[in-house]
Amino acid sequence: MLVENCYPTARCEALRVHSLSLLVSVLFSIGTQADDWPHWRGPQRNGISAESGWREVWPKEGPAIAWRAKVGIGFSSFVVAQGRAFTLGHADERDTVWCFDSASGKVLWKHSYPSELGDKYFEGGTTGTPTVSGEHVFVLSRWGDLFCFEAASGKVIWSKNIQTETGAPIPDWGFSGAPLVHENLLVLNIGDAGVALDKATSKVIWQSAKKNAGYSSPWPVQRDGQWLALIGSGSSYVAVNPRDGKEAWRVRWVTEYGVNAADPIMDGDRLFLCTGYGKGGALFQLDGGQVTELWKTKKLRTQLNGPVLFQGHLYGPDGDTTDKAAFKCLDFATGEEKWSHPGFGTGAAIIADSKLIALSSTGELLLAPAIPSGFKPTARAQVLGGKCWTAPVLANGLIYCRNSRGDVAVVDGRK
Repeated sequence: MLVENCYPTARCEALRVHSLSLLVSVLFSIGTQADDWPHWRGPQRNGISAESGWREVWPKEGPAIAWRAKVGIGFSSFVVAQGRAFTLGHADERDTVWCFDSASGKVLWKHSYPSELGDKYFEGGTTGTPTVSGEHVFVLSRWGDLFCFEAASGKVIWSKNIQTETGAPIPDWGFSGAPLVHENLLVLNIGDAGVALDKATSKVIWQSAKKNAGYSSPWPVQRDGQWLALIGSGSSYVAVNPRDGKEAWRVRWVTEYGVNAADPIMDGDRLFLCTGYGKGGALFQLDGGQVTELWKTKKLRTQLNGPVLFQGHLYGPDGDTTDKAAFKCLDFATGEEKWSHPGFGTGAAIIADSKLIALSSTGELLLAPAIPSGFKPTARAQVLGGKCWTAPVLANGLIYCRNSRGDVAVVDGRK
């Protein structure tokens, strides 16, 4: 059995499976552009992949399923790197970090630790997503358990409870942002405007005020030659220098229950924010530390998963989990609604090779050109049942989908 302590014979088997998956990836990449998905929202952290050559039309009977798995209750997404796929799930009062061979679905290792279900007004379970950086994978639980694993074996390099150490409050639904690796630092959405640790030693380098965090992931942007991390707190979106935590600017953004969950979007000197509970979205102009509102709308209210900005347009769900949410396209410059696809629910979408890959809240997977003239699916299939709030992931021709029960369906999109 491949668990935390990887015995020599198990290690050899894992390496053999890993080598086979790499061979599959190499064969797939001939005539295509394949890509890993190593952290939340993909290679560029914007929900867009440059991957091309994957299948965009399916046979009548639906797409082939490369593999399936059960990982436990939760909404954690997948990350994929170097032939390995990682996610999280909850069962029997324990969270589990899963590492699969990305091509075959074989379990390479797993690590479990005690954790509460946390089913406040929803199913509970895991909500954050791992982050792969080089030879390591970083995991933050809803309750502050923080791990650095050796990605190949599952060996724990270090672990701690960061909430206990910093004294930062746990927000109502727990910490949900994925860890951000920046240079030698690990930046987390904990406290009013984040906390940073030395990624090698886990030593805390800086921390912000002990106030409620939001639920978005720290998002790195570069402005005027300086890196900033954009962090959603319970009442604002804040830009800080990831090296020292110094605040550059702040936009007050109050959402009911403090649910600032959708990741911000920056395009040059323009910042887009949107959240649910009827709040909607707004576009701001940044001039140094000054922030000016350009427009606001209630036509895009993203409670959970933020939209994707592509070629001057926003694509994402509009509505809360209690609504009959629609999937929409808005003009980024003006906020004008270009089209609306009803009945999508609070699912999520990514974009690759100018195409939308969208998973509805009921588990229907749809492919469509990412264009403002209309939503025109070229393929659609019911790949899962139950509740699907988790964004799909495309990596090396495979589309990773999961539901709240922890059922995983990996659609084979390789030609």
